Amino acid sequence: MLEFAVSAVAFIVAIALLIAVHEYGHFIVARKLGVRVEKFSVGFGPGLFSWHSRDGEVEYVIAAIPLGGYVKMLGENPDPEQDDMLATLPEAEQARAFARQPVWKRAAIAAAGPLFNFAFAIVAYMAVAWIGQPVTPAVVGHVAASSLAERAGIATGDTIVAVNGQKIYAWQQLEEQLKDAAGSDVMLRIKRDAQIMTVNMHVPRPEKDVLLTNMASDVLGFSAGERVFANAIVKDSPAARGGLKKGDEIVQVDNHVVDDARLLVRYIETHAGQPIVLGILRDGLRMNLTVTPHAVGQPAVGRMGVHLAMRSMQQPVIYRMGLAEGVSYGFSRSWEMTSLTIEVLAKMAVNAISPSNIGGPIAIAQMAGKTAEVGLVPYLLFLALISINLGVLNLLPVPVLDGGHLAYLGLEALRGKPLSPAMMEKTQIVGVLLIAALMVFAFYNDIARFLKG
Repeated sequence: MLEFAVSAVAFIVAIALLIAVHEYGHFIVARKLGVRVEKFSVGFGPGLFSWHSRDGEVEYVIAAIPLGGYVKMLGENPDPEQDDMLATLPEAEQARAFARQPVWKRAAIAAAGPLFNFAFAIVAYMAVAWIGQPVTPAVVGHVAASSLAERAGIATGDTIVAVNGQKIYAWQQLEEQLKDAAGSDVMLRIKRDAQIMTVNMHVPRPEKDVLLTNMASDVLGFSAGERVFANAIVKDSPAARGGLKKGDEIVQVDNHVVDDARLLVRYIETHAGQPIVLGILRDGLRMNLTVTPHAVGQPAVGRMGVHLAMRSMQQPVIYRMGLAEGVSYGFSRSWEMTSLTIEVLAKMAVNAISPSNIGGPIAIAQMAGKTAEVGLVPYLLFLALISINLGVLNLLPVPVLDGGHLAYLGLEALRGKPLSPAMMEKTQIVGVLLIAALMVFAFYNDIARFLKG
């Protein structure tokens, strides 16, 4: 119940904040360009609180349903009835109507919402940089036998300090650099026993999409290393009969050190019906358990009846940046995440990445709750990511979105006149249907993931 409450509050705060940022972009640019704004609402439905600006023009509203918002401008949606209303106003007021503005002003107002979402992300990443974020050091904890990494000379305990001349301080940076280098050569600078050495190696392009691949472990054969724990034991399974308990850390299997969960799983799979000795840590005590995986299927595959949990061998460290480095990080990280979002959307459009990865309100709420429970920095990183997603999605050329308005304005600039109201109405209906279909699909994905656990 408490977890649900935290997720709900974190979700509402995130959505309300990011929508307020988006709508404020439209609002402030419209006001600065001389367009009359009549209402600025955060949320939909009945108003909970409202007040007016000092000049009495704008009504500010906090509404009951914090899942949207809007800025109502004078003459924003021209139609015969509204044209008649505008005609009754003084000429000076008519000139402040949205529809009477040149294309460039209307385009600036339409683009301002998404741009403010990007600006919010930049500031959030700057704040994270200055506060300090927990990162996994780029220290090698496992090197697979006969792997590309082993043949190149990478060894357990090495610290990777630079990739292709670019300094790194976290495993995530290493992984991102390796993704960029897929299909080409890479130069790693490695610190080993206080000495700096250089390792050159080729990074093959993986069979599946680079974005879905852990390049270091899956392609090159090295990782930060994992501590492997028994997370749940199946009743009457070989693991249960062998005495394994939830929370036990598996540190050895027969004579092999366990530092990679997938290698442990493969070892169990290839020892169906054969006793294996698990070295475990339980409450700080080392002990050995003998377990005989049972055979499943043909050909026989060993199964032990345990769900595993993994933690990195490397203890997270807090990395803080200076003022200038933090500013640079804010812009560079926002650009990287924006580019990644666009790339993912493009690959989903051609089914190179499964659309089942799309998350809806349940997935967002769960992520909001989990990051909020961990602390301010993870929550800020979550807000920055969602803000970038909102910015990118709103710039898509879909009618009813800001990108659709910009497309209309582009056509108006080319034609010398706007599209007819009838044509705009028809295309906007299509846009509403597209957005509704996307929301239904995302919600379906959420339910499917929830039911799978």
